[in-house]
Amino acid sequence: MKAVEPAETCVRTASDDARTRDRVARALHEHGPQSAVALSEQFGLTAAAVRRHLDSLIAAGRVEEVPERKVRGKARGRGRPAKLFALTEHGRDSFPHAYDDLAVAALGYLRETGGDAAVAEFAHRRFAPVEARYQALLAGVAADRRPVELAAALSADGYAASAELAGSGSGQPGQVGVQICQHHCPVSHVAADFPQLCEAETEFLGRVLGTHVQRLATIAHGDGVCTTHIPLTLTTPEPPPSGKVDA
Repeated sequence: MKAVEPAETCVRTASDDARTRDRVARALHEHGPQSAVALSEQFGLTAAAVRRHLDSLIAAGRVEEVPERKVRGKARGRGRPAKLFALTEHGRDSFPHAYDDLAVAALGYLRETGGDAAVAEFAHRRFAPVEARYQALLAGVAADRRPVELAAALSADGYAASAELAGSGSGQPGQVGVQICQHHCPVSHVAADFPQLCEAETEFLGRVLGTHVQRLATIAHGDGVCTTHIPLTLTTPEPPPSGKVDA
């Protein structure tokens, strides 16, 4: 067996650390803010080891601490809020989005020549084939199961989505709300300048689900996750999704 020189060992250790930090950053990119404990379970590392990598990412300006997001209608457990970690704007920029500048320029030209209405029309046309595909997937699915199935479809399309039970805030018996959380948005940098993209997506989600929906947060506007609230009335015998259901 070839002897490994100390210098070579240091190089390998530094390389391994860099790869692990990239994996941690990618996990935050794809799934949104997470705690050190959750990351340690995901990668089979100790919480102390994950915190060491998080400290390096924070020092590099790629990661920051963020407060635990309170889900409307869902009580938080006792004790101190969990310390969560999320990508900074610099951290998001480290992932490929080569066509963002081109898309912003193209939509900027469209707005200059056709106004905001032209941008809105483009946004609706962009989602038209996706809406048709989702409508076919959800055909015959009970209303209270549609959010879970929709989250699964969104995840398959790269949005890292989940469905989460939450109170509707109406105070009426039989009322329940479900929130669809999208932890990744492939057009967030573009949507920051052109909110018509988010508006068109919200509208098509409502049509696919067959009910009014409300967008509570978006990655494009600085939130850690895109959150869509769906007030539902349970009229089918099938029980609603309980707790968090990962797609």
